[in-house]
Amino acid sequence: MTGDEFLPLVQTTLRAPRLAAAQIIEWQLSRDVLWTALGLVAVLNTFVVVLLVQMAQPDMPLPSYFNSPLVLYVLLAGTMVVYVHAIYWAGLAIGGQGSLGDVLALVVWLQVLRAVAQIGVLVLTVIVPSLALILSLAIAVWGLWILLNFITAALSLPTIGHAAAVLIIGAVGLVLGLGIMLSLIGLAAQGVLSNV
Repeated sequence: MTGDEFLPLVQTTLRAPRLAAAQIIEWQLSRDVLWTALGLVAVLNTFVVVLLVQMAQPDMPLPSYFNSPLVLYVLLAGTMVVYVHAIYWAGLAIGGQGSLGDVLALVVWLQVLRAVAQIGVLVLTVIVPSLALILSLAIAVWGLWILLNFITAALSLPTIGHAAAVLIIGAVGLVLGLGIMLSLIGLAAQGVLSNV
């Protein structure tokens, strides 16, 4: 994708998310490309979170994994993988149709936009902190609206209400999936530490 194609797609995503979703789905990107893109977006999001942590107040209590970019990357990438599958299977469960690749492509694109928006919020935080908070809330609401439209388009759902149901079911699946993933990571870490 060139710069000439990037900005128009961003504008379409913000104004008419379902039209943008149709354009992205038409690309029919291979799974290898999509999973690689998800990994790269996780790197970008990790970078943004590390910057946020560096800008945070030193006495602010944060979980220990925020000090380890590699662990943070694994958590962010794992969350995205689990969430893509949760959305896809929840959509199929309520009668949606579509492919995992379509959901993956749209989630990756949305994550790219969120990372760019977060960088903008970081810059604004340095200049006008109160305005950055308002922008952050606006991005969260608009991002949710785009995600609902993306889910509707990717899974050929009849209404946004169906997409909201998929999002709720997917969130439950995400929590369960992350619980399993974190317990496996914890067990693996304990096994490694006990052998040392």
